[in-house]
Formats: sequence, C-alpha cells, structure tokens
Amino acid sequence: MSADPSAPRRRTYWGVTLGILMVETHFRRFIGDIGNARTWPFPVQYRVVRGARPQDMVRLQDGRLLEPFTRAAQELIADGVAGIVTTCGFLALYQRELAAACSVPVATSALLQVPVVARTLPAGREVGVLTYAPEALTPAHLAAVGADPATPIGGLAPGSEFRRAIAEGDATVPFEVWREEVLAAAGELVRLHPRIGAIVCECTNLTPFSAAISERLGLPVFDAVSLVHWFHAGLHPFAFPSR
Repeated sequence: MSADPSAPRRRTYWGVTLGILMVETHFRRFIGDIGNARTWPFPVQYRVVRGARPQDMVRLQDGRLLEPFTRAAQELIADGVAGIVTTCGFLALYQRELAAACSVPVATSALLQVPVVARTLPAGREVGVLTYAPEALTPAHLAAVGADPATPIGGLAPGSEFRRAIAEGDATVPFEVWREEVLAAAGELVRLHPRIGAIVCECTNLTPFSAAISERLGLPVFDAVSLVHWFHAGLHPFAFPSR
C-alpha cells in the first residue's frame, strides 16, 4: 500500500523548500549564480554530487552519473526539501529519469523554459539558447525538455577564460573578464540568428550576466534564476492577507 500523500513527512530540517544538486566545482561563483547562496531571497539546501565534474557535464549521454544524481536528490528529499533543482543545464538529459525517480518535483535545467518562452514571442521571432559549450549541446538536450531541436544555439568558445576557469577550478578570473566574454557570445548568437526575440541561458554560471545581456541586446533573458523563482513560487506560494 502506498503512503498517504497527506500524511506529515518525516524530515531532518524545516523551512527549506528547495534542494540544489551541485556539480563538484572550485571556480568562483558570483552572486547571481545558482551556487552562491546569497543569490536567493529564500533558504536553500545544497548537496554536492561527488565525482560529477564540469568536464563530465558535457558527456552525460552514457548515463554514468544518473545514479549519483538520483541518490543525492533522494537524500535531500529525505532530509526535508519539497523540490529539486541542479547547477548544470546539461542535466536536461536526465529530466525525465530524475523526475520519475523522485517523490517531489524536479527541474533540472533552465532549458525547461525554452518551449514556454517560444510561445510568448511575436510571430516571426524565436528563442535562442546561450550555453557553456555550444558544440556539446545537442538536439537531444532540447528534446528532453520539450523544446524544438532546431532552436538556435550559441555560446562560449573552448578557448575562453569562462570555460577554462570553470573546467580548471580557477577562482581568480575577474568578473569583468567573464562579463565581456559572455556579452560577446550573446551578441554573436543574435548576429547569426537575427530572428531571436528572447534568450534562454542554459549555463547556471551565466546568470550573473543576464541583466547585462538584456541591456546590451534589448531582449528578454531567461536563466536558471528565473526558473528557480518560478519553481519555488509553486512549491511555496505567497500567502496574501485575507483582507
């Protein structure tokens, strides 16, 4: 017999709605990054998935890391969280499997927003995806979240400081260096695809620069932070006064 869903849950901690699965990294996470706790106006609980490194995130197709991510998610749920998100948009590949394996809602990737954003745009406009590694983001990632596999993709070059610092765990690269590389990559995406009417940032490390991208290009920008705020609002709706 299945457990009564209305019965009180056993939990270790209280008052934390959201659990965040962390890739094992050592680079600087600026405010605005999902992995910086000062980004959030509500409490979050982190769990590092040991052995899941940045270089592994671009080759998830072999399924090797599905079990470690599933186990970490279930540990967070057992401790008390009401929903799970992650710190890597490439985990879109595991969206169906993680959601099916967990007893609470799971939102693996900012890419989940692509089909919704596409439906908000005027006729003749399309969504563009800005990513950590454009050569590694495949139609399979997009299809896994219900997005059009033909969605335009652009992002950071393999030789960029952004990618090097993340891969090597270099915490010394200044914010301004990352900012200029990200703005250049976003500008190139729109130059190559002039029909883009909004951008979704796949990479959670791009979120500190979303406002600058929007200001530079004059476009709406959606990212991991916009996804998490939406997700959290459903898990913990705001209680309005009765009168």
